[in-house]
Amino acid sequence: MSVFPSPSFDSELLRRYDRPGPRYTSYPAAPRFRTDFSEADLREHAGRSNADPIPRQLSLYLHIPYCLSPCFYCGCNRIITRDRTKGSRYVERLIREVEAMGKLFDRDRDVIQVHLGGGTPNFLGVDELRELLESAGRHFHFSLAPNRDFSIEIDPRFVTPEDIAGYAQLGLNRASLGVQDFDPQVQEAVNRIQSVEQTLQVIEACRANGLRSINVDLIYGLPKQTLEGFGRTLDTVIEARPDRLAVYGYAHLPELFKPQQRIDAAELPTPDTRLRLLQLAIDKLSAAGYHYIGMDHFALPGDDLAQAQEAGTLHRNFMGYTTHADSDLIAMGMSAISHIGDSFSQNPRDLAGWEIALDHGRLPVWRGLHLDADDLLRADIIQQLMCQGTIDIAAIEKRHGIDFQDYFSESLAQLHGPIDDGLVEMDRQRITATSRGRLLLRIIAMCFDRYLTQTPPPDAVKPRFSRVI
Repeated sequence: MSVFPSPSFDSELLRRYDRPGPRYTSYPAAPRFRTDFSEADLREHAGRSNADPIPRQLSLYLHIPYCLSPCFYCGCNRIITRDRTKGSRYVERLIREVEAMGKLFDRDRDVIQVHLGGGTPNFLGVDELRELLESAGRHFHFSLAPNRDFSIEIDPRFVTPEDIAGYAQLGLNRASLGVQDFDPQVQEAVNRIQSVEQTLQVIEACRANGLRSINVDLIYGLPKQTLEGFGRTLDTVIEARPDRLAVYGYAHLPELFKPQQRIDAAELPTPDTRLRLLQLAIDKLSAAGYHYIGMDHFALPGDDLAQAQEAGTLHRNFMGYTTHADSDLIAMGMSAISHIGDSFSQNPRDLAGWEIALDHGRLPVWRGLHLDADDLLRADIIQQLMCQGTIDIAAIEKRHGIDFQDYFSESLAQLHGPIDDGLVEMDRQRITATSRGRLLLRIIAMCFDRYLTQTPPPDAVKPRFSRVI
């Protein structure tokens, strides 16, 4: 069973707490990164990480930014083109970055996880993916452990069963498929026409070729979305029985994401309907045997995510929830964010900036952050909340050498409201999210986020966060 209690749904409470907040794929959140973090800083943190007495495993993230057509809801960093030759030129530079980053890490550090994200990674052909992964395998040491997690994000509209067979031959063993909604009116409104047949064919090809885990992405809160239509989508996906699902809330931020300007805000569901869409997803997936992992994610009880949560080893980073907590994340490609040792570092978000750095023989570091003792302490707490729904006070005090009540007096004062509303229970040993608080983990975590009350430095990006529901 999941460590968490099943989430309970209180519409009035959710409406009251629904406000913008970080998603906590990192702490501090990316808008707090600074442009005075340099390539030299990245190299220094890599060296410190190598010096750990017990070698930490590595996770690689490779960002492929290209998409063949724009989805209007998308907030990802991507480039729309039908010129496939651009993918080949991008891979050439990405291999250069892989080689340069590989030199920074000792060969006794196993790569336990590789994730190809985007954009649309299957914009690249199988041969281009082979070239990229073979290069990564030369410059890093790929683990041969049976629990290694080598995954790819797939747009089912632009992939064939033969492609899936090729991915399996490359050693990829997990796939994540974008679906969002099968309702034709919704698909037309967001410019993503994708048939049920296309999607089921890809899922079947993944299973036929031995991929051990399949994830499906859905979105609630899209234009023209109805309870009836989204219910049909959920029923179709449940029948296909993917191992995991991510059911994201659509964040309408057209001032940040230009494609969203093509969406008519008047066609978005009302706040009440949006909540009912979320409740429908939770009810249907729970009834079908999926465990609610937290923060939009569901998994079957036999899936690695559910088992990691039960074992207390679940982790959250820029790839979402992951089973490989004790590893450094090395991210490559434009806009990619690494977490190496006690640091974050991000590549340029624009293609030209990333290319120019590599063409001049530099690691493409745009900004980053050195984590101080307070950052590490609060990151530890927020990880526990987001992954296990609880804070072990005694363990935190022992690891960080603090008196919890004294150090977090201001945070605990902020918790009074959530405690009074039944979102949180607290005693001397633990702070725990209740079933009423499971859907509001971000709100609980925000009580421990010191940056939310600070004025950002002049060179920091102004934070713009999605709403928590």
